Amino acid sequence: MHRRTLVALASAAVTAATLSAPAFAQTGEIRIAHVYSKTGPLEAYGKQTQTGLMMGLSYATGGSMTVNGKKLVVIEKDDQGKPDLGKSLLATAYSDDKADIAVGPTASGVALAMLPVAEEYKKILLVEPAVADSITGDKWNKYIFRTGRNSSQDAISNAVAVDKEGVTIATLAQDNAFGRDGVKAFKDSVKKAKLAHEEYLPAATTDFTAGAQRLIDKLKDQPGRKIIWVVWAGAGNPFKIADMDLKRYGIEISTGGNILPAMAAYKNFPGMEGATYYYFGIPKNPVNEALVAAHYKEFKTPPDFFTAGGFSSAMALVTALKATGGDTNTNKLIKTMEGMSFDTPKGKMTFRKEDHQAMQSMYHFKIKVDPAFAWGVPELVREIKPEEMNVPIRNKR
Repeated sequence: MHRRTLVALASAAVTAATLSAPAFAQTGEIRIAHVYSKTGPLEAYGKQTQTGLMMGLSYATGGSMTVNGKKLVVIEKDDQGKPDLGKSLLATAYSDDKADIAVGPTASGVALAMLPVAEEYKKILLVEPAVADSITGDKWNKYIFRTGRNSSQDAISNAVAVDKEGVTIATLAQDNAFGRDGVKAFKDSVKKAKLAHEEYLPAATTDFTAGAQRLIDKLKDQPGRKIIWVVWAGAGNPFKIADMDLKRYGIEISTGGNILPAMAAYKNFPGMEGATYYYFGIPKNPVNEALVAAHYKEFKTPPDFFTAGGFSSAMALVTALKATGGDTNTNKLIKTMEGMSFDTPKGKMTFRKEDHQAMQSMYHFKIKVDPAFAWGVPELVREIKPEEMNVPIRNKR
C-alpha cells in the first residue's frame, strides 16, 4: 500500500463507528468491546490506546473496517480505573452487547478483576496495556492474551541498561500491582548490581520528600555508582526527588519509557539510561511509518507510548480474524493465536504458546536534550530483541 493511502485509511479510523449503548448483534458483525480508562487516573493512557486501536483496525483492514465481509464494531466501555466497574462492564459486554472479543483494560488492578470474567464467558480478553506479570502469570487463564509488555519485559530490558558490577540500586515504585510486580521482576533480573532498598509510595503521591529522604539515606554512603530506579504510572512526578540535590551524593536516576508529557521531566536528566517499550522515532518499519504519518496528519503530533500499543492489539485481532476467515469461535481463535506472529509498529510480535504473552523487542535508550522537543529524547543505544530476554513463564500451565 502506498503511504498516501495508509494516511487516508488511518485518519478515517478516528471517525469509524463506535457504540457505547447495547445494540442487537447482526450476524454480519464482529463485535469488539474496548474496556479502558476513558476517565480516571490513567485517562491519558486509555485515550491513546483507543486512538491506536481504531487507527490499527483501519490500517489492518485496508480502510474497510471489515474482515471477510463482516463489519468490525467497537463498543467502548469506561472502567474509570475501578476494578469492580471493569469486571461488571466486561460481563455486560460479553452478555448484553454480545461482544465476540474484548480488549483492555488500562490498569493492572482492573485487569486482574476482569480475568475470571473472560473465563466465565469463555471469550478472549486481549490485554492492552495493563502490565502486571500476574496477568499472564499466576492469575492467567487460557482466554487471556496480551499484546502489551509485561513487568518482566520492562524489568529485564531496564536491567540491561543499569545492571553492572559496582552499581548499587534502590527502587521507587507505586504501592500497587503495577509497582510491586515491576520491582519484583526487576530484582529477579538484576544479576551484578547490589539492591539496597525498595521504596513504595501511594499511587496518588504528590509529595515525594519523605520517600526521597529514605532513598538517599540508604544510598549516600554506598561505594561506586548509585542509582534510583523509578517505576511509576499516572499522576505525580517522582522525578521531583532530584530537587533534593541527589548530585551532592552522587546519586543518579534511571527509569523506563513513558508518555511524552511525562518525559518532559527527562529533560533534566541528559545522559540518563533506561529501556522503553516504544518511542515513535525508534522503530524503522512500514507499520510504524504508517502510524506516525497518520497520527501527524490527524493530530499534528507524533503517536505516543500507548497509541502504539492500541495499534498492536488491532493488528493482532485482524491477523487472527483473517486467519479464521472472520470466524469468532473462541476455541478456533485460541488455536490460531497461540504461537501466532503479527506485524506491529514495533516490528514482529509473537504470542508465546505457554502463556499468550506477546514476545517483543524493547529499546535501550540514553536521553538527549534537543530544544526542538518538549521532552527528553530517548536515543537508541540498541534494540533488545525478544530472543535476548529470558522472560519467565509464571502461569504454571
